[in-house]
Amino acid sequence: MGFYENHVLPLIMDVALARLKEDRRELIRQASGNVLEIGMGNGVNLPFYTNSTKQIVALEPCEAVVKKAKRKLRAWADDGTLQLGEESYDLVVGGGEKLQFDDNSFDTIIASLVFCSIPDSTTAAKEAFRVLKPGGKLLFFEHVRSPDQLMSRIQSFVNPFWKVFACGCSLTCDTETVFKEAGFDYKTITKFRNPKMSPPFTAWMIKGQATKPV
Repeated sequence: MGFYENHVLPLIMDVALARLKEDRRELIRQASGNVLEIGMGNGVNLPFYTNSTKQIVALEPCEAVVKKAKRKLRAWADDGTLQLGEESYDLVVGGGEKLQFDDNSFDTIIASLVFCSIPDSTTAAKEAFRVLKPGGKLLFFEHVRSPDQLMSRIQSFVNPFWKVFACGCSLTCDTETVFKEAGFDYKTITKFRNPKMSPPFTAWMIKGQATKPV
């Protein structure tokens, strides 16, 4: 990755994600047991994990971004921001399409604004299903294609330019179907337009919980 992906985009994402802090906090506090967070970015979700979790493995494909997340983690540990000890976190370099973990390894998987950016989201969802324990939960908060026809057409038009600006992020994902076809069962799912998301063509979202059948 180049200078833009390593240094500029993470700063842009920090600003954008700040508006979604409470949404992300609500998602993360539902995690329990051994957790895998796919696509942690700069690690902005790490302070939200509670003592309901045992160990958090946070995955990110860009090594430079992982290094930044590790520096943030150390600073948060030093100033008391973390609810868990620093030793509870394992920040690793890796992509969602080929997870370096055994089958049935995790109690919870977190997907927070990441499946829109995974080049092969179908394979990544199948990998998430594989490493999740039977009965385990997938907690998701993702932006997707709008159900409104006009906005959907706008997303399709903007998408090629947006993917360049946002380093692969796609506006036209059907992540609900991707998770379902990977084998997950939906326990809860909410589809909504999030007024905190900007520009408007990024605002359609799904959030909720899916499980791996026992």
